[in-house]
Amino acid sequence: MSGSVPDSTAPDGALWERFLTVTTAEQTHALAAALAGVLEPGDLLVLTGELGAGKTTFTQGLGEGLGVRAGIISPTFVLVRIHPNLPDGPRPGGPDLVHVDAYRLGSSAEIDDIDLENTMDSSVTVVEWGRDRVEHLADSRLDIQLHRSVGGAAGARGASQEPDAVLDFDTEDDDEPRTIVVRGYGPRWADAPAILGPAPREEEA
Repeated sequence: MSGSVPDSTAPDGALWERFLTVTTAEQTHALAAALAGVLEPGDLLVLTGELGAGKTTFTQGLGEGLGVRAGIISPTFVLVRIHPNLPDGPRPGGPDLVHVDAYRLGSSAEIDDIDLENTMDSSVTVVEWGRDRVEHLADSRLDIQLHRSVGGAAGARGASQEPDAVLDFDTEDDDEPRTIVVRGYGPRWADAPAILGPAPREEEA
């Protein structure tokens, strides 16, 4: 894997950004499971993407990597689901996973009403549709966008740029390609996780 653009050009106050291409749901799941290995209690992930982009698949991969109870589904009709860490899982004593769907919440004030601060310090919190709603909850966050096709990422960084990080987990290439854009904000994410690859040399951007 490799990064996509020099960190100095990351937008919107992000410290860095990476663009990854996956071609199957299994690859989306595997990437998230690998990313979970660097997550700690208190981490906040903001997950966005159109319907069917793979947000729930990504969250299921996080859950597997964190070693929480299975059964992660979209929390559309239940705003918050807590998936406890399993003592006999891969990370015994690790953080729980709190899975939130903010689609029907119109403001940060409505987010505050569900009292996420009571679980954030001991959990990894993933908020679908959380952009512009949950940034006030933590000094640092990972912002993750999932796009259903390579072309769908063009608006995120300019139509002239193409994804250059393709994950290969030896799975069947029988699903629609997806581009996953990851941006880091705040002191917790001063450096990009190694699983996302390094930033490219400037002459490669």
